Amino acid sequence: MKPYVLVHGGGHGGWCYQRVARIMRSKGHEAYTPTLTGLGEREHLLSPNIDLDLHITDVVKLLEFEDLRDVILVGHSYGGMVISGVADRATSRIGHIVYLDAANPKNGQSLVDVAGPLMNAARSKGRVVNGIELVLYPGTDPMSFYGVTDPEQLEWMKPKLTPHPWKCFEQKLVLRNEPAMRAIPETHIVCTSTLPGRDVAALKASSQGRVWDIDTGHDLMISEPEAVADLLLRVASL
Repeated sequence: MKPYVLVHGGGHGGWCYQRVARIMRSKGHEAYTPTLTGLGEREHLLSPNIDLDLHITDVVKLLEFEDLRDVILVGHSYGGMVISGVADRATSRIGHIVYLDAANPKNGQSLVDVAGPLMNAARSKGRVVNGIELVLYPGTDPMSFYGVTDPEQLEWMKPKLTPHPWKCFEQKLVLRNEPAMRAIPETHIVCTSTLPGRDVAALKASSQGRVWDIDTGHDLMISEPEAVADLLLRVASL
């Protein structure tokens, strides 16, 4: 049984993986759902120092203190930036990388570089609070972006969303150990609707053809937890 570390995206927290993690654990796997500093239940730790590097360190420290190895490292949305950095800094602990409808950055890219129009639109609705530029404010960005349509699911997630420091999105990813990091097997699980905007040929080339899609919205771990869990379990058998 391989351990899973499930990293959330912008404005979310480990809470968004509750249903997926429950399924993984019922199958005998360890499933860790860390919340990145300043978000979710860790919103009280919000500070001007929070950036992409700090979020990468959050997850690296989890791997080290739990002594996790052969990890299936999963990142959703902005979490794709984070797990790319984690795989670079803790390469020996990672067995497989899974990009879950996630950013798939190159060395030197920020999330703004990867998804500029979307991120700049979010910034236009941001606020500066105590010297921290925050975006993805709950209530200012349309919930439709997350692709969750079930009323019960929407009500469950609304009070849990938190604003996100813009600094995380504009900081460029710096890979220090790129050849080894790129040698780690990877899989892409995406929403069917996002496929037209992706370089599918490049994704297939880097993942030996493992580009799997689920016909649902961006927050697929909330809208389709069973389908997501099934595909993540398939990764463990590769």
